[in-house]
Parts: sequence; C-alpha cells; structure tokens
Amino acid sequence: MRNRLKNGIAISLLPQIVLVKWLGSYPEIVETYYSQGIYPYWSAFFRSIFGWLPFSMGDLLYGILILIGCYYVFSKRNVLFKEWKVLLRDTVMVLAVLYFSFHISWGLNYYREPVSKTLELDEKYSTEDLLQVTELLIEHTNNLQYRISGDSTSIVSIPYSQNEIFEKTITAYDNLARDYPEFRYYKPSIKRSLFSLMLTYMGYGGYLNPFTHESQVNRKIPMVRFPVVCAHEIGHQLGYSAENEVNFIGFLVMASDKDPLLQYAAYSYALSHCLREINKREPDRYKELYQGINEGVLKNYQELKDFWTAYDNPLEPLFKSMFSTFLKANSQKAGIKSYNLVVSLIVAYHTKYPL
Repeated sequence: MRNRLKNGIAISLLPQIVLVKWLGSYPEIVETYYSQGIYPYWSAFFRSIFGWLPFSMGDLLYGILILIGCYYVFSKRNVLFKEWKVLLRDTVMVLAVLYFSFHISWGLNYYREPVSKTLELDEKYSTEDLLQVTELLIEHTNNLQYRISGDSTSIVSIPYSQNEIFEKTITAYDNLARDYPEFRYYKPSIKRSLFSLMLTYMGYGGYLNPFTHESQVNRKIPMVRFPVVCAHEIGHQLGYSAENEVNFIGFLVMASDKDPLLQYAAYSYALSHCLREINKREPDRYKELYQGINEGVLKNYQELKDFWTAYDNPLEPLFKSMFSTFLKANSQKAGIKSYNLVVSLIVAYHTKYPL
C-alpha cells in the first residue's frame, strides 16, 4: 500500500470521530435510518453467513489478527525506535479502519433512541418504588424456586444442555415478538466462545462480535445465569447497545417465557440487581429483605459468587477499567456501572405491568 494512501487513511480517523459524535446528537436520525433501517438487514446478512458454522468465526478472526499484530511488532523489533513515525502512522491507520468498520457494522447503535422510549417506560423512580418492586420480585422468585425444587432450601439446577438453552432462547424471542415486534429475531447466530476461559478471567459472561455478528456466550458460567446471558447477547445482535438495556431485554425475554426454569433465571437475576441498589440506598432495609429470600435462592447466589471468586486475578480490574473507558467513549456515561442501571427499567416495567 502506498504511503500517500496510508497517510490518508490515518488522517481520516479524526473526521470520522467528529462525524460519529455529530450523528450522536441526532438519535432520531440514527434510530430511523440506521438502527431500524440499514442495520437489521446488515446484521441478518452476516448472521446468515456465519450463523450455521459450529464454531465462532469471530473468535477465530480475532485470534488471527492478534497473531498478525504480534508478528508485525516482532518483525519490526530492530527498527521500532528508528521508524517510530512509520509505526505510529500504521497504528493510526489500523485504528481508522477499525473505527470505520465498527461503526458501520454495529457501533452506531450506541447513539440510537433508548429502549425506554420504544417501550414507553418512565425510568424515573423513587426508593419507595424500588422497595415495592423488590418485595414483589422476592415473592415471585421464592415461589418459582419452591415450585421447581419443592423445598425452599434446595438450590435450583437447570438440567438443560447449553445447546438446548440456545434453542429455548430463540423460541423465547419468538414468543416475546408477538407483543413486541421490535424484538423479532431470525437468522440466529449464537455460540459458545472459543475464548471462554479468557472471558472468565476478565469477568465477562459473553460478548457480541460486531464484525461477524455472532453472539458469544461464556461456556463456563453457571447454568442459572446462562439463559439470561444468551438473551442479553442476542439483544446486542438486534442492535441494542447500552448494557443496561440489553440486561433488561435479557430479563424480559426469559421472564416472559412459560418455562419456570427460564423464569427463575430471569427473576433471580433481576432481584439481585434490585437488592444491590437497595443496599446502596437503604442498608438496613436491605438486611430485612434479604432475610425473606428462600435459602435455595441464596444458594444460587452463592454459587455465582463462588464461581467468579475462583477466577479472581490482578488483571481483571484492568480489563474492567478498559471496557469502562470504551463504554464512556461510546455514549454510556456511567461506563461499566451502566450494567446496574437496568434497575430503573425493571422498576419501570413492573410499575407499569405489576406481577
């Protein structure tokens, strides 16, 4: 590639950033022409190409790119300081290509209208609203746990295989789409990540590859959380980028299913987020509510805690900080804390549609 072309591509990074931020000021345009216009067809095209593969093409491509990057640095090791300007130019050029590809392929969804507007939910809520909804969630989660296990002290085990949960998640989306057509999901592409061990050490349950549009799920996470993570990653495939929104979509998909096991996975998940928020606001009230949760539910929470604790490592905070910075750069001001902003959507939904 000629130097003039390389220079031009590298220089294009700055106007690209300006253009994307400008578009971000007009979410209704992004929503109409990208998120509900071009994107669904674009995503379905790539899901139809890669969805049938039994392995993750996206993971494979990432692995190849990492190897190419390592080879490039290794091959230039003797001239890194002498040719630092060339290395910097090449790095910026690659970033410019990635930035363009990312936003065209999926990233502009960060600037679409919020799902609360689509579903006509009011996200403003009081602590009293939160307490009322949490009490309902405790009652419903306890009832599901007892219905499944027949004993309030027994942990809930989901007997399905991961492939069965993939199929059930697709069906659950089909069922939800009857009431909410915007969540219609076709050309499925959901897979176990080849990098599941690495994702676990990084503290993630899965991710969407924005270039191949494959949903990647961490095969190692406990089964009680697996269904919600599957639904979460498909939510990203459908063009919902904000983490709090796909957390809510993951909950809504599974909570709306008729299978009590999937419902339990959803409601125990929603309850954990609401309890965490109450603990920040009203620690004493949190202790009272906690005592009203079935022992079997608490055992599932302990199962999840033990799982993630077993993979604690010094690098995890670094990975979380990097991802938080990425989210902030893409219009999610709360960064990684945005995951727990799902509480406002859960409260809003159950205020509008009480259990």
